[in-house]
Amino acid sequence: MSLPHVIVFGEALTDIVQGSPGHWQGYPGGAPWNVARSLSRLGVQAAFAGAISQDSLGDEIANQSRAAGLDMRFIQRVDSDPLVAIVASSHPPRYFFAGDADLRFDPQHLPQGWLDATRWCHFSCISLARQPLADRLVGIAQQARQAGKRISFDPNWRNLMDPHYLEHTFPTMVRLAELIKLSDEDLRQIYPGRTEEQALDALRALNPAARVLFTRGEAGMVLHIGSQQYSQPAIAVEVADTVGAGDACMAGWLACEVLGIDEAQAQLRFAAACASVSCSHAGAYAPGLEEVRQLLASYT
Repeated sequence: MSLPHVIVFGEALTDIVQGSPGHWQGYPGGAPWNVARSLSRLGVQAAFAGAISQDSLGDEIANQSRAAGLDMRFIQRVDSDPLVAIVASSHPPRYFFAGDADLRFDPQHLPQGWLDATRWCHFSCISLARQPLADRLVGIAQQARQAGKRISFDPNWRNLMDPHYLEHTFPTMVRLAELIKLSDEDLRQIYPGRTEEQALDALRALNPAARVLFTRGEAGMVLHIGSQQYSQPAIAVEVADTVGAGDACMAGWLACEVLGIDEAQAQLRFAAACASVSCSHAGAYAPGLEEVRQLLASYT
């Protein structure tokens, strides 16, 4: 069995969400895992490389990973407490994290030959802000870059991102990445007190050669390539849930590089369609390739 073209490193977790006072529901998630599932459903040979618990929460993540077609050789099962996000409120966002299964990820247990086989490595979210996992992943990104592999990065801001992350991890990952996606909320948190233009300028100064996809939710997105800018409005759908839309967008953009969608505006349309398909379903829905094609066929 061949090894995957794209490997997504980071965390998978269970969101424990309070929908109404005293009523809680668990949903498998985690930005890197969401991206990996979406990539696989879009027709890309993909893997999620991370550690999950050996209990029922880990079983559900493993089962959904298998159902999405991910390469299961990259998921490590560990005897440790599951990583969970306790979400007391979504509006305004109030959440905290517990558990440590993700921190047990061991790069030495990756399948033999993975680095030779892969084309892309993607990194994002709290895995880059939780030690000792963060330093391990930065090391993998540096190793992959030195081996000539392509790197993508989505900061996916969370409240764990401390001064060390902002001063060291974030700029390191930006400099390593060829593709960088971030949202308007990410930009405000990473560059507080700056205008949107000033913040984007500061980001792009770290790596002028990187392509930067800047998303604004329902206000659409802008792709920066050198001095060129390409804009794409959001594709209107009946919204059931916006959770995971940014991850679906990232997966769509990254999938373009593998599916042979080369023109910048076409990549934006495809990424926007992925986000909209995700929004039309409850939870962090991973869009399938046929669903995205159907939406694009109806979009003018």
